[in-house]
Amino acid sequence: MSSFETIFVERPDPAITRVVMNRPEARNAQNLQMTYDLNAAFDAAVQDDAVKVIILAGNGPHFSSGHDLRAGGKNAAGVDFPPIGHWGGFAEAGAHGRFAREQEIYLQITRRWRNLAKPVIAEVHGKCIAGGLMLAWACDLIVASDDAQFCDPVVTMGVCGVEWFVHPWELGPRKAKEFLFTADSWSAQEAHQLGMVNQVVPRAELSSRVLELARRIAAKPSFALKLTKEAVNRSVDVMGQPAAIDQAFALHQLCHAHNLQEFGMIVDPSGLHPSVRKPPAAAE
Repeated sequence: MSSFETIFVERPDPAITRVVMNRPEARNAQNLQMTYDLNAAFDAAVQDDAVKVIILAGNGPHFSSGHDLRAGGKNAAGVDFPPIGHWGGFAEAGAHGRFAREQEIYLQITRRWRNLAKPVIAEVHGKCIAGGLMLAWACDLIVASDDAQFCDPVVTMGVCGVEWFVHPWELGPRKAKEFLFTADSWSAQEAHQLGMVNQVVPRAELSSRVLELARRIAAKPSFALKLTKEAVNRSVDVMGQPAAIDQAFALHQLCHAHNLQEFGMIVDPSGLHPSVRKPPAAAE
């Protein structure tokens, strides 16, 4: 297995790859390095014909606290890592460059993971916040521990939800509005009642139960698994999900433009955690 800076990869079964986010000190916040580490690990699993199921998990107390908004050493999309998308324009000024960056690292790469040709199970424990939801929602199944909590607080930051906007598809329209308007944390049990989570299991049993589920799936023929996933995804696509996500992404960019004009930064600073809040003079 290849070594990565922000993840590690396990093979608990010859037919199963387990990809584990490994930034516990940052509560598995997704920085640019993690984005491309995950992409490389997923690609390797898809290209390995022996692998039939992929598990995505997180090391430490939480599955994922979302996108890492702190400045990092490798933070230039299209420069520090070869792009996987087709947009370009990363060095352009203003909205053009911002749109290009978020197309690449949030929208298109999440869509790419959603369309991986093999079943992917999210193994969620602790907190799953904002960008963490995007990671879980890109997976085919979600198994959550009984202490898991889900939250999208992005409206508090003056933006209309995360970039991979599938809230109405995951929760239904009215509960999606409640989830976004209130920015409340919802329990695994409530997420299960709404159909967003497949199973809720005791925290101590989470990994073993996910592995058991993965083995049951891996017992099925590879081609049938791939085409079944394709059939379900295409059905959702025909219902209009890709167009809905794209229009919500455009509104997301409008929110950024408004905040930049209003506050001098692309989010409302009052909604930021103190660890990433900047004074207006230092804002980008």
